Amino acid sequence: MASIILKRTGHKIPKDRCAEVVYNSIKVGYRLFDGAGDYGNEKEAGEGVGRALREGIVKREELCEAKAAAKMQLNLWGLDYFDLFLVHFPIALAYVDPKHRYPPEWWGDDRKVNIQNTPFQETWGAMEELVDEGLVKNIGVSNVAGVLLVDMLSYARLEPQVLQVELHPYLTQESLLRLAKTLGIAVTAYSSFGPQSYLELGFKGKVKPLFEQDVVVKVARAHEREPAQVLLRWATQRGIAVIPKTNTANRLLSNLTSTSFDLTEAEIATISALNIDLRLNDPADIDPRLAIFA
Repeated sequence: MASIILKRTGHKIPKDRCAEVVYNSIKVGYRLFDGAGDYGNEKEAGEGVGRALREGIVKREELCEAKAAAKMQLNLWGLDYFDLFLVHFPIALAYVDPKHRYPPEWWGDDRKVNIQNTPFQETWGAMEELVDEGLVKNIGVSNVAGVLLVDMLSYARLEPQVLQVELHPYLTQESLLRLAKTLGIAVTAYSSFGPQSYLELGFKGKVKPLFEQDVVVKVARAHEREPAQVLLRWATQRGIAVIPKTNTANRLLSNLTSTSFDLTEAEIATISALNIDLRLNDPADIDPRLAIFA
């Protein structure tokens, strides 16, 4: 496995198979598990973790969970602390009591997006308190642009340890990666496989799934690997952690061995040249007031 902070891969999987897949993932060697309040599968995922702990497959200190909620989610996971806790989006929405509705998603009871007037500095202060209370070991951010990272450093008592962003060959985010490296912030990539089907981009034409992209397929054949492994290695070889999604046993093993070969610098550059700034996860698609990447 790549020897970087939060280096081991994880995944989000369907709720009905969550416990089984988390358990099997631990069994084959996965140690980083990523989730969010939006998924609503913490209890099931915790059951998988609990089974692995009870059977002695792994010790608690060997596991790492990244979550986007706190004390209630610790209870759902059946754990005493989180290794890493992220602010999922730098967006303040009106609070929805989890006892009333969980997961809250993006909506109020009126099915509208209700924005709350809370500065990010206040949110980060609450994150720091979780560390002070021993409920979280490390804190970080997700879906944050460079301007907010720089601003955070002016007031953060505990600097963010991790930046989690959408990152794949169609969205390489080179300038943000350089900034994170300069600031000493580890980067985790989600949506590493890009679009899973053809996308129509108007005047830009159709975009192929990366699994079918000629450059990726050519590199995969040259190394006798799967396109998915090439896409993961493209990220990990540059010091980026990945959290690919799958609930298929053979894919779990295939993804886990994606660091057993190296791409050439020319291959990495060729794959990076596929960038078209294609963002698949943009809150502005929900509400134009949430255009955090504008």
